[in-house]
Amino acid sequence: MKKILSLTVIVLSLAACKKDSKPATGKDINTAERVSVDRFSATTGHLMVRTATNGLPAANAAINMDVAPFITKGLARTGALTEYYNFDVQPSTPIDIYVFFKSGGAAVTGQNNVINAIPGDAGYSDFWLVNKVTVPDDYVPNSLTSREEILASGYAIQRTNMIVNCPVVPFGSTASKKFGGGSQALTLGWYKGKAVAYFDFEEKALTATGTGEVPVSPIYVMFNDNAAGPESGFKTETGTAQTHNVIATVPADGGYSPLWKVVVLDNSAFANVNNLMTATAATVLIQNAGLVNCPVVN
Repeated sequence: MKKILSLTVIVLSLAACKKDSKPATGKDINTAERVSVDRFSATTGHLMVRTATNGLPAANAAINMDVAPFITKGLARTGALTEYYNFDVQPSTPIDIYVFFKSGGAAVTGQNNVINAIPGDAGYSDFWLVNKVTVPDDYVPNSLTSREEILASGYAIQRTNMIVNCPVVPFGSTASKKFGGGSQALTLGWYKGKAVAYFDFEEKALTATGTGEVPVSPIYVMFNDNAAGPESGFKTETGTAQTHNVIATVPADGGYSPLWKVVVLDNSAFANVNNLMTATAATVLIQNAGLVNCPVVN
């Protein structure tokens, strides 16, 4: 009899605990602590490293992408004028971003995406491989705000081959140009339980290569000084900001990618380079000078 009573007490106690437990609550991303971002420190920048004299924004200061050196006027493969934003050197290996869906396939309304790296973190990239997190119908949006919480939840995660170009920037950063028209607004997400801001460039759907990398496309550039290279700035038409940098693909092309393999040309060919055909005929100084993230916006 005593044993039965003891078991009854335990069951009732467990039931009481379950009844008193609070349901999951979601965080408000608009009032959450914000992440500090610096894209131009000596440990985060490559071609764009802040010095006392070059005027690059301070740590966590908003970036205006519509002023030099963050926007470049170049040429498309046909010779048509084009513009693209400059987000510096980036690796070809994407990192994970987590996007939430219900079991029926619908996106979870009100849930912000989750990332696990910002500029300065090991392995950071502007390019993200989409991971779909499937949650139950009673899931509370923004109750999971870090990768650690997602993994601990036990929810199913589907790794896709979709890649998105989402450079993480300080809050308040602006970009008035967007491929197809309009302005490029900031998107808010979660990073280790804190709010983070990033641009989301959608000029072309990107698919990972067979080895899981970001696809690349060539860009042909010329600098003011062949020996000094990037430090001397791009060579431009006299009195203007128009370069003769030529991109090999445009967003309408199947092989387009905003991750460009930089081919450096001898600047003596500047006057003759005005499209892809003339660019590929010019003398090459460096065949592969690195990979840069430069989404076309116009």
